[in-house]
Amino acid sequence: MEPIIAQYEPWNRMAEYIAYGCWALAILVVLWLLVKLATTSDPKEKYDYISRNEIKLLWIASVILIVGCCFYANANIEELNAILIFVRVFTTVSMGLIAALIVQNLLKFYYPFYIEKRLKVLRYKPRISPKTGRAMKLLSEEEEDTYLDEGMQAEENIFSTDYDVWKDEESGYIKIEKYSGHLHALECPECNYQTFKVVKEEILKTPTPAEEGELLKHYTCGYCGYKAKKTVTLKASTKFEETAATA
Repeated sequence: MEPIIAQYEPWNRMAEYIAYGCWALAILVVLWLLVKLATTSDPKEKYDYISRNEIKLLWIASVILIVGCCFYANANIEELNAILIFVRVFTTVSMGLIAALIVQNLLKFYYPFYIEKRLKVLRYKPRISPKTGRAMKLLSEEEEDTYLDEGMQAEENIFSTDYDVWKDEESGYIKIEKYSGHLHALECPECNYQTFKVVKEEILKTPTPAEEGELLKHYTCGYCGYKAKKTVTLKASTKFEETAATA
């Protein structure tokens, strides 16, 4: 029996090393994420990085970790034949896929709740003026229009983009930050998962200088398929009408 076990020793050792390598790489990916967040001081830059990369990097780290576990589970071979090879491959692939599916669902349906809270804090964290070193004021929707050009206001009117305008009232310094109009999914009223997204928008009535307009937003839940519609009022604007006409 000793010689039979010994012949699989190189594979067992290699599988073990691959597992350790995968785990180390997964830890490095997570550490890279943490270091990047810790060294990014600007709230807007941190907001964008979290929004675009955090879930993606955690998913990559999770897949690498699971692959490492699959190799480690097969680093103890003592006997092998056609049937055992099939059993090991089937079991390893099945368990790996189940683990990946669980992680994917956690990142897709639960983790966004946590991210949303952090992003909200970052978005409304007072900005510091580079001119005076003092906290700046976040302007209201009415106040910010003075600092947005016609195109920016048109984007806000149809909810494709949202702008935050920060002002240093002492020096007059202005900082404009751009956000996607449909950054993150909302909580679905049917299944309560954070998977309720705008999938389509229709302008029912274009705003004019004299009248407000109407926008119809179509929502669909990516988890349970629940659909809903919501009508949003567009404020009266000559700039919106001019921009829409030239688009």
